[in-house]
Amino acid sequence: MKYVDEFRDGQLARDIAAKISIEADPERQYNLMEFCGGHTHAIFRYGIPDLLPDNVRMIHGPGCPVCVLPINRLDTAIELAVTHGVILCSYGDMMRVPGSRKRSLLKARAEGADVRMVYSCADALKIAQQNPEREVVFFAIGFETTTPPTALVLHQAEKLGLTNFSVFCNHVLTPAAISNILESPEVRELGILPLDGFIGPAHVSTVIGSQPYDYFAEEYQKPVVIAGFEPLDVLQAIRMLVRQLNEGRAEVENEFSRAVTPAGNERAKSLVADTFELRRVFEWRGLGLVPYSALKIKQRFAAFDAERRFTLDYKSAQENKACECGAILRGVKNPRDCKLFGNQCTPENPLGSCMVSSEGACAAYYSYGRYQERERTIATDSPQSPQSN
Repeated sequence: MKYVDEFRDGQLARDIAAKISIEADPERQYNLMEFCGGHTHAIFRYGIPDLLPDNVRMIHGPGCPVCVLPINRLDTAIELAVTHGVILCSYGDMMRVPGSRKRSLLKARAEGADVRMVYSCADALKIAQQNPEREVVFFAIGFETTTPPTALVLHQAEKLGLTNFSVFCNHVLTPAAISNILESPEVRELGILPLDGFIGPAHVSTVIGSQPYDYFAEEYQKPVVIAGFEPLDVLQAIRMLVRQLNEGRAEVENEFSRAVTPAGNERAKSLVADTFELRRVFEWRGLGLVPYSALKIKQRFAAFDAERRFTLDYKSAQENKACECGAILRGVKNPRDCKLFGNQCTPENPLGSCMVSSEGACAAYYSYGRYQERERTIATDSPQSPQSN
């Protein structure tokens, strides 16, 4: 199968890993962050940490749109369904995320709210057409990948003259979050994070291209390698980062050249620019308030903006004090540092957003990582183990 099986070849993976081990300088540490949750999932699923030398460390970033949405925005979506009585349409991965008092969209639906899972924003538009007597709100979340489809349905709603359809916009921007991780005093106060380079997101980059990352290479002297989601993509990106660091370079390289171009998708970017504008500030779970990191709907489409159409009450909400999602999203801690992980907090009973989404670090760690680590610990502690002698 083209572009799938070729990038999952076990022998090639071992060959690349062997080259990484040879090229990695044993006298230095390599701290590399994969920003995208899809990469985190792939890293655990394919056991990539087991193939890397001990001094090449993968740090898991905040690249899961479900995970970074703050509680008060989720509470507002629930308010739309419960208090305002709208038909709230949401992607499935938002349904189980716990808001205040552990209330989720799924629980709100069980209590009688009309919350519907959709596979695309076009489905929400169709529901509005089928229910002209009801207000229908699409709960829009995601990075640059899912923003163009939301822009498209706003244009379609305008063309159709729908008066019962609106969008609750929560689209956020990748480059702003990377900048925040690198320079924000608030983030540094919450935990010092040594970072040597980034694996750039794949799907996001098909839209925005590789050019937006030039700033990080030039301003912060941090190399970026854009990579696909297959195991060979990730391993090759790691090797490219190790090579850049060894050579003292800080450049943007594109491993995912089969899908990503320097300029990205010009038509998609133009559609987004016609539909949205920057918010001056937006809250990210784990990162706090990040300037110019999210989009809002332009005045032209004000009639389809749920934040203008409804009177919404944004209340402050606190995270579960024992949950370490904030630190995990910043890469300061890993899931096993959380006392709730694997005990009270599991994919079946998630207490934090990182455990809900399949792209969240905790969910990926739980599914693919924690048992491997337990087996390695048992092997290390065993009397027959060379390490214990």
